[in-house]
Amino acid sequence: MDLNPIGIMQGRLLPPTRGRIQAFPVERWRDEFHSAAQIGLDCIEWIYELDTEDSNPLGTNKGISEILNMVSNTGVSVLSVCGDYYMFERLITLDGEVRPEIMHHLKCLVEKTASIGARYLVLPFVDNSTLKSAAETDGLIRVLTDILPAAERAEIGIHLETDLSAASLKHILKDRFSHPLLRLTCDIGNEASLGFEPREHWGTVGRWLGSVHVKDRIFGGGTVPLGKGSSNFPAFFEIFAGLNYQGTFILQVARGEDGTELEKAKTNSDFVKEQWRFSTTDHPNHIIIGQRD
Repeated sequence: MDLNPIGIMQGRLLPPTRGRIQAFPVERWRDEFHSAAQIGLDCIEWIYELDTEDSNPLGTNKGISEILNMVSNTGVSVLSVCGDYYMFERLITLDGEVRPEIMHHLKCLVEKTASIGARYLVLPFVDNSTLKSAAETDGLIRVLTDILPAAERAEIGIHLETDLSAASLKHILKDRFSHPLLRLTCDIGNEASLGFEPREHWGTVGRWLGSVHVKDRIFGGGTVPLGKGSSNFPAFFEIFAGLNYQGTFILQVARGEDGTELEKAKTNSDFVKEQWRFSTTDHPNHIIIGQRD
């Protein structure tokens, strides 16, 4: 198999912005395109969040033109947008109601995502936006019913990042929807922290795998450097190879000492390449999974 695009979550090639692990780097977002090109990364996953919305160039035509210029000048693409905005401005209330004004915002963001040449939008339903009840899950079904026509028009994938069980996801994706633009984001570290067994989980929902966030976490705990936590990377990458996965690997790895961001990103990129090479070349007799009914 050819090597899939390897990218990084925006802000990870810079020291922490406003003391946060993940945030849109208002002042220095341009620098990351040059840094990513320098260490051979293919793409950046763009962050769209609530508190920096007014400063995010994705929100204006001028800013969009500048993003496209940076892509053209550096060869580093923006293939995806991470909708962190909806972790704090929830699409679904705690009683399962869909918020019309936030749905309108999401439809606009889908159009903006298309405008910079991206392929998909990640919708996170974890942490502050996790879906804890049946009513909230029913709300997600109504959100998808509303947003998928807009995604079709824009030709943008909708990738769900959730902590829902495989059975719940299968109910949504197979029993309620069958849409080529609706996919799942696998966050390797989050799944390890939750105690998901990768072969069991992706044996059930593997056909809907759309994108991968690469990080490591301790079971029941926080993010740690790759290989230092509970993530079974050989199992995950064997699964990805068995599914003939052709999407992106986005580095969302634990931060190191300030000033070592490029060095760490290069090391992490090499880690992904080695895992992928072993799964697809040195260990080719993987089992194709994800076709369970």
